[in-house]
Order: sequence, then structure tokens, then C-alpha cells
Amino acid sequence: MPCAYEMKEAVGKNHDVTVINDNDYFQFVPSNPWAAVGWRDRDSITFPIEKYLSKKKINFVHARADKIDAENNKIELNNGDTVEYDYLVIATGPRLAFEEVEGSGPEGHTVSICTIDHAEKAWAQYQKILDNPGPIVIGAMPFASCFGPAYEFAFIVDADLRKRKVRDKFPMTFVTSEPYIGHLGLGGVGDSKSMLESELRNHHIKWVTNAKTTKVEAGKLFVDELNETGETKQQHEIDFNMAMMLPAFKGADAVAAVPDLCNPRGFVIVDEHHRNPTYKNIYSAGVCIAIAPVEPTPVPTGTPKTGYMIESMVTSIVHNIEAELDGKEPHQTATWNAICLADMGDTGAAFVALPQIPPRNVAWFKKGKWVHLAKIAFEKYFIRKMKKGTSEPLYERYILKMLGIEKLP
Repeated sequence: MPCAYEMKEAVGKNHDVTVINDNDYFQFVPSNPWAAVGWRDRDSITFPIEKYLSKKKINFVHARADKIDAENNKIELNNGDTVEYDYLVIATGPRLAFEEVEGSGPEGHTVSICTIDHAEKAWAQYQKILDNPGPIVIGAMPFASCFGPAYEFAFIVDADLRKRKVRDKFPMTFVTSEPYIGHLGLGGVGDSKSMLESELRNHHIKWVTNAKTTKVEAGKLFVDELNETGETKQQHEIDFNMAMMLPAFKGADAVAAVPDLCNPRGFVIVDEHHRNPTYKNIYSAGVCIAIAPVEPTPVPTGTPKTGYMIESMVTSIVHNIEAELDGKEPHQTATWNAICLADMGDTGAAFVALPQIPPRNVAWFKKGKWVHLAKIAFEKYFIRKMKKGTSEPLYERYILKMLGIEKLP
């Protein structure tokens, strides 16, 4: 959505901008942890796409892209139609690879907060266990690359149970493929390890790191805990009444199927200008692009792509396509910085990693109620701006205002 708005503003009425999406609604994904405990509902964090894109003269096609014919610049849709393009921006996000762990996922024995549909199923499951207290497991599977929401959900569930005065009836365990608490797929940020360990202890949440979840059965998570060399240190069978485990990410099927476009896990290969080296008129941004892990870990972990970072990718792409339309070479590169607000139910944590991959010029991690309030405010701000059709860099503008500085270091 931000890419479409920014692109249309850049290229004007002489060029058509078209968005293709399997859903006919936009969802503010960072709010899904709240939806999973009933603090938000679908109507508060979604809105219809076409209504708002049309106001900016942007075309919308409500269909699933089943095949990309990159040689002939065509996209085949599941309704039988074909869309031709001069330039293609792939911003699909990930395919959630629940099949990589037997018994996992909303069709298995674990819930998810990756989509609003999944969050609603999690909320239904959560309501059931409120009447049937027992253990709760929260965490991330091998090859997961977005750990922040798992921490958020653990602390949000803890806060909600405390508000209901039933926290003492629900033992909680955090099970993660990270090599240590606070790794976050980033090799840690500032004091994230000790701070998050302290928070988990203070909230009576046990943890298992280097956790290779191997399968899930009804009420039981099977985990191999590895040592630093990747050997099995201990095997766990962890009981649960509810388990929210973030899955591994892979590339969307239609994208992964294009020859020479992606890496083996289906993520789009891009150069410093976010252009694919094989297909020069295909650009890509967000979770669906290939970024090497920050460091080797005993259990595979991916590198997260946060909102501020993705926003800079989008701006880079828009400027580079605009340059190509003017007969120039792409020149714009993205800012590889990570800035994140993580809600913790009644407080929150914020981290800044500049650049995202170490060594860094800035590594900053702070906790406070102000982060909780800032994230609530940002949700309303972002949704309002998306409906308005702004092409402003929303994450950058909001966070700079929140931190009280004119520009990032």
C-alpha cells in the first residue's frame, strides 16, 4: 500500500499503477497480538483496499497471482485473467511454512498471530482456555525470522491474565529457535539479552533457547534443545493448553517458482537498488526479499525486516523506477536500519539498530510505558494515513517525532 501511494505520486497520471492482492482488505499486522487476546477486533485494524486506492487513481485487482511469466512480463491470476506489466514490484510478504513442523499451524495444534484470520482463531482458542486453565507455550519455530511478535504476545498474554486475576493458573514457557533470549535474529541489540531475560523472569515465564521444535501433537510440543555446536543437548516434551508458535517463512509459491528469481527458500534476490539481477524490471521489498542471516546459529534463524527498514526499501524502489522511466540508471539504495516498538501489555520496549547488521554505529534498547502508549498511537496514526493515501515515510516521521530528534544518527 505505501509503495502504491508513493509510486503513483512519483509517476503521475501518465502511468498506471496497479495493486494485485488476494485479500480485498488491508490489515495492520502489528496489531494482531492484541487481536489474539480480544483487545482489538477485525474492524478496528482492517479496511477495504479498493475504496482508498481508487481515490488516488490506483487500480486494484482482487485476485491471487498464481504465476509470474517473467520472460513475457505477465502475471496469471487465479480467476483466469492476465495482467501485463512494464515494472513489477513484489511485496507479497512471506508464505507461512507450517508444513515444516508436523502438526503445527491453525490447521494443526498451534495458533498464529501472523494474519488477522489467524489472530481471530487464536482469540477463539484463548477464550476456551480461560475456562480451562493450564500451560501456555509461546515462541518461534526453526527458520523463523520475526521474533518480536512472539515476545510481544507472551507479555500481552501475561498482562491480560493479570488483569483478569487468573495469571497464577497459567504456567508459561517461551520456546524459541534463537541461540539466546533477546537475539531477535539480529545478534542482539544493545542490552536486549539481559533486559528480556529479566522481563521474562519478572513475569514468571520460563524459556528454552536453541529450540528445534520437531513436531506438535494435541497438547504437547516436542523440542530438541541444541548446544552451541548443533548437537542435541536435551529433549523436551512440553505440555500446553494453548501454543502460539511463529512459523518458518518461505517465499510465496508464485514467486518462488520463477527461475533464477529467488534463493532456495523462495525469497527474491535483489541488488543494492532492490532490483533482481536476472529480471531487471522486477523489484522487491519487505519480508519477501533474500537477506543472509546475521550470523550462523545452531537452530536456523532468519533476519527480520522491520517497518522502518521496509519503508526505506519502498522509497528506494520508487526513485529507481522513476529514474528508469526518465532514461536513467537506478541509483537509490535503502537505509538498512532497524527501529522497532514492541508492546509488552502494559509497558513496552524499543530498539534502534543502525545499521541492522552489526557492527553498528548505534545499538540502543530501552523499556518503558511510553513505548506501549507510542505503539497504540502509531496504530491509529498509520491506519489514518493509509486511508488518506499519504506517500510520506510514516515510520521515519513518527519515530523521529516520538524520539524528539530531527534525523537519525
